[in-house]
Amino acid sequence: METLAQQPVLLSSEHVTQRFMMPSGKEMTVLDDISLEIRKGEIVCLIGPSGCGKSTYLRILAGLIRPSGGTVQHRGEPLEGLTPGVAMVFQMFALFPWMTVWENVQSVLVPLQLPADEVQHRVSSVIRMVGLEGFEEAYPREISGGMKQRVGIARGLAVKPELLFMDEPFSSIDALTAESLRGDVVDIWDEADGEPASIVMVSHDIKEVVFMADRVVIFSANPGRIRTIVQNTLPRPRDYRNPEFLAMVDYLHDVITSNELPDVPVAVGTAQEAQVLEPLPPVQPSDVVSFVEYLDSHGGQGDVFVLAHEFGKEFSSFINIVKAAEMLDFVDTPKRRAVLTPLGYRFSSMETDEQKVLWKQQLLTLNIFKAVYADVQVARNGILLDDEVQDQLAQLLPNENPEFAFQTLIAWARFGNLLAFDEDSDEVSLQ
Repeated sequence: METLAQQPVLLSSEHVTQRFMMPSGKEMTVLDDISLEIRKGEIVCLIGPSGCGKSTYLRILAGLIRPSGGTVQHRGEPLEGLTPGVAMVFQMFALFPWMTVWENVQSVLVPLQLPADEVQHRVSSVIRMVGLEGFEEAYPREISGGMKQRVGIARGLAVKPELLFMDEPFSSIDALTAESLRGDVVDIWDEADGEPASIVMVSHDIKEVVFMADRVVIFSANPGRIRTIVQNTLPRPRDYRNPEFLAMVDYLHDVITSNELPDVPVAVGTAQEAQVLEPLPPVQPSDVVSFVEYLDSHGGQGDVFVLAHEFGKEFSSFINIVKAAEMLDFVDTPKRRAVLTPLGYRFSSMETDEQKVLWKQQLLTLNIFKAVYADVQVARNGILLDDEVQDQLAQLLPNENPEFAFQTLIAWARFGNLLAFDEDSDEVSLQ
């Protein structure tokens, strides 16, 4: 029997570097000198602190992003375009809400133009494989989060991939469901006869990577580099309560925390505190513009309770408008008052086209827009799908609903001509 080291290399990167230009004109290096081989018959988990480039690297391996430097090779040949034989499962379920479970799985097979009986066989096979029998006609709104992710996994398996990429696939579901799904994925891979042959997964959960991985690739941040690679030789099936399992968890924890903790909040008062991302209040730009102009025409300041009544808004909705204006530095909010800033007076006096220019300028002072704008810049052809942006928002704003956050972000970005969004193609692009 061949050892893992004797198995063929399916995918590799050599000295991959990823850089992008910040709106300020400064170049930022996200990944630096990443060299890694993915061999047939293994599960590789990438773990490291938030912002270390794990998801970016996964997209580079998939051919979704072209690296700034270095090369990616598929079976020894330089990668051109998308990586053959790859399927991806994302953190958010990204299901078509108007399609049934069956139709969602079937949708990924349409471009393959397979015979009808082959489509029927594949869909029924993967639905059975992931434990969704009996739910073929259910719509996403009618099933649980864990079942939605099973649909996502089924879609990935339906194309019979050689490589299955998973970007924090279990982080949006409850712990017990996640534990069950991990076991199911490992069992499916173990019995899959090479479809998929290997799995590459991004995670922030140490127990999760110990349960799943044959190799654990630990990233450091600023810029993202491979600190070390840990072999996990625990026999399968693995038991979370086994002393050897717990010893491996402790060992990985010690390796990671010897320098930095993965995906933990930065302590208050540290130098990185400014990097905390603030959620966008769910308001339309027109409401913010109207409020700033109203405040200007009524003396430039006022009590927020009185202003809410005068502005004709329910108080909690009005506070969101005030908060949005404050984030953009158009108002200050000392105690119970809203007060126009000098920038707010300037904004109010401008024509609409001038307001849009200033709005865009202020958006790029907010970390959430910097992050998304930078990702669109480096994406292939300068385009990301809305699901990809929502995946990013789910990571940047873990306590927020990514769909709602996306809707607000796009509305603000469109007003400032920062980003465009095509509802028909679901594409986010540079304006």
